[in-house]
Amino acid sequence: MDLLTKTQLEALTSRTYTPDEYDVISMMTLDSIRGEVGDRITDPPQPGIRSVALTIAARVLVNAAGVSSEQAGGMLISYFATQIGKAITADERRTLRRAVGLSAGASSLDIAPRECGPTVTVWRAQ
Repeated sequence: MDLLTKTQLEALTSRTYTPDEYDVISMMTLDSIRGEVGDRITDPPQPGIRSVALTIAARVLVNAAGVSSEQAGGMLISYFATQIGKAITADERRTLRRAVGLSAGASSLDIAPRECGPTVTVWRAQ
């Protein structure tokens, strides 16, 4: 399943990619999204998924490892991008989860056995 095209990615980033670079970006983007929502993505993808895929893909080869600074000898380079690497932001995570019908917040699922519940006794003054 293709969540983005090479043309869309090149238009967004104003850069050309080799077929191999595009394949890596596409694979890493799809893997990141599937890691969050599993195989719940339909074909064609639900609204919102392609937008998130494009924003993740635009970050992948810029700094895939998410390095914030690097040093070689006496030269130090720091990256000041607010989001680097292929990590999914909280907003992207919410969009993905909402698109596939998952809750975006904490779950209220109780997995404790019934007999583990607290016993409550209410005392009343007489």
